[in-house]
Formats: sequence, structure tokens, C-alpha cells
Amino acid sequence: MDNPSPEFSDQFRAEFDQLLSWRRDVRTFKTDPLNQEIFECLLRETLTNSPSVGNSQPWRFVRISTPQTRQLIRNHVEFENKRSAQIYEGKTAEHYNRLKLHGLHTAPEQLAVFSAMNPNEGKGLGRQTMPQTPVWSTIMAIHTLWLKARALGIGLGWVSILQPQEMTAILDCPEDWQFIAYLCMGYPKEESQTPELVRENWQERLPMEKLILQK
Repeated sequence: MDNPSPEFSDQFRAEFDQLLSWRRDVRTFKTDPLNQEIFECLLRETLTNSPSVGNSQPWRFVRISTPQTRQLIRNHVEFENKRSAQIYEGKTAEHYNRLKLHGLHTAPEQLAVFSAMNPNEGKGLGRQTMPQTPVWSTIMAIHTLWLKARALGIGLGWVSILQPQEMTAILDCPEDWQFIAYLCMGYPKEESQTPELVRENWQERLPMEKLILQK
């Protein structure tokens, strides 16, 4: 028999709101290695508790440890970063070039995240009319990992200046895996409750009336 459902206190709800508020995209890391027992437990327990369509568990995490592979990925990101900068002009281009967009040089742990697009697990449940649901499940797993890491004082940064096909080739992954994210993880070198792109005057938070429609 399952345990009775928990009752969450006002203090817990307030602390959960605080956790959401302090979940930031970290780009500056200390080089101190993460405690491996904590890191492996973080992955194992967090992914076990992540929701997925049809319980298919489509996420595939690749841990990047070798210096050679990390260098290949850094080279690729720097190349794509220079290409991305070309769409901006004038002061916006100068602003873009000042932004710190990743922590690849210092993050002690780095994970490439893929989604199996048609896993046998789950028997296709929930995928017949919306075949993208494995990807959404994988993104949910990333967010679950992000929150649990933050609760443990571990920062996470999502690097998106990448070509998915190139990442699949570099890591020699199966063709039916779709690249989703490259994650940098470690102890933050500096922390702020305010998103970095807000602090850097790149983009403000949008008012709720622009985001929630009434029909």
C-alpha cells in the first residue's frame, strides 16, 4: 500500500517559491569538483522521480569527462558563437559580445542530454497524436534536475549555441536520439536572485498580461 500523501507546510511552500526564484542559469563556476556520491545520487534519484509520457523515460544523459571531447565541444561552441554574433549590429552586437554565454572552461561536470524519439518503453502511450512528447518529457527531466541541483547548492547552465547534428556526431550517438541540451554543472562562483540577462540589460521580464490570455 502506498504511503499517505504528504501535507506540505506553509514554510515548505515559501521555501519552494524561494527555490524557484533562485534557480538561475549559471555561467561562472568554481573549478572545485563535485562530490561524486552526491552527483551520482542527484542524477539517479532525480531522473527516477521525473515524469514522462507513458512512463517511457526517454532521456539519455551522456557524461562528458575526457579533455579531448570537451575541447571539441568548446571549439564547436566558439565557432557557432561567432556565427550567431553576425546577426546583430551596432550597440546590440557590442552588447552580445560582452555577454558570458557558457561555463565550458570551468564547469567540473558536463552532460549532453538526448531524447530517444521512439523508445520501446511506454508502448507508444501518449505519442500517437503528439509524437513530440518524448522531447517534452526529457525537458521536464532537465528542469527537475535543475531544481534539485539548486537545492543542493549546485549550479546548472544550459548551453544552446550548438548544432544538434554536430553534437550527435562528436559523441557518436544513435541516429534515433535527438539532441536536447548541453548542461554545465558545478558550484556557482557568484550567485544572484536576478537573471543574468536582466542584470545585463539584455531582456526584462515580461508582464503577465502579455503571457496569459483569456478566452
